[in-house]
Amino acid sequence: MVQRNESHYILTADIGGTHITAGIYNSLTQNIEPGTLRRADVYSKGSADHILGIWSTLIEGMTDQPLYPVSGFALSVPGPFDYENGICYIKGLNKYDALYGANIRNYLADVVQLHPSRVRFRNDAESTIAGEVVCGAGAGATNVLGVTLGTGFGSAVHTNGQTIDLNLGSEPFKTTIADDFLSTRWFVKEYYELTGLSITGVSDLASLAAESSLIRSIFKQFAINMSDVLMQPIFDQQPELLLICGNIARASSYFLPALKSRLSSVEIRVAQLGELAALIGAANGFDFSKESVSSLNNF
Repeated sequence: MVQRNESHYILTADIGGTHITAGIYNSLTQNIEPGTLRRADVYSKGSADHILGIWSTLIEGMTDQPLYPVSGFALSVPGPFDYENGICYIKGLNKYDALYGANIRNYLADVVQLHPSRVRFRNDAESTIAGEVVCGAGAGATNVLGVTLGTGFGSAVHTNGQTIDLNLGSEPFKTTIADDFLSTRWFVKEYYELTGLSITGVSDLASLAAESSLIRSIFKQFAINMSDVLMQPIFDQQPELLLICGNIARASSYFLPALKSRLSSVEIRVAQLGELAALIGAANGFDFSKESVSSLNNF
């Protein structure tokens, strides 16, 4: 692999359930360099060749930009995943099954022509909450509980300067686990059971909510579910702030009032950075420019 000089630029990417987004992070400004953001849709139920091919096409050449000589590659990735060794263990979640057991670090190190020790991974919810704390809705707060709402339900806590994944989505809730009630598939399932009609996502419901009391009741039930899941963690963590992140947060006007009334002990804010949060949080957690080459090679 190519051994690059130390720099304050880091290639960063977010692996979502239906996409990959990448950009160049500047550790001095703690933000993504303008004009470097790239995005591609991914069929996450496809073959390993399809998935890795999309990723490779997007990121190839991003490490060779003369203006931004990168010193490492940081990725925000959903679990289950061996974040230390870069091995995917996602299975049975309707996404990325084909990558089960694959060494993603070694594969991507070859693609971007960096030493494998310079390719690192961070949990996606942890990355998103960390990004919002760095320069988004959580900036300035010292004790934050955050959730990500999308194809899955993620959670993390930021305290003592560190952001750590909580994995509340795997906690038992009602008949199964919290993830089944606080994700896009819950909206799809709930709407179908009530109407016999199919939708593709939450945005479909949000576009009709103003004129439909039924849809508004679905969003209210979602808020009830979320408050029931979060009451104990809020009691345990005593956060000064609850951050709501992820694609479903775009429809927050339909569930936030009910959520605030049920979780009145904590201030609730909606994320500000969108997809940039995960990119910033992943890279901010691994500032390669502050590490020696020898320590990286021993990572």
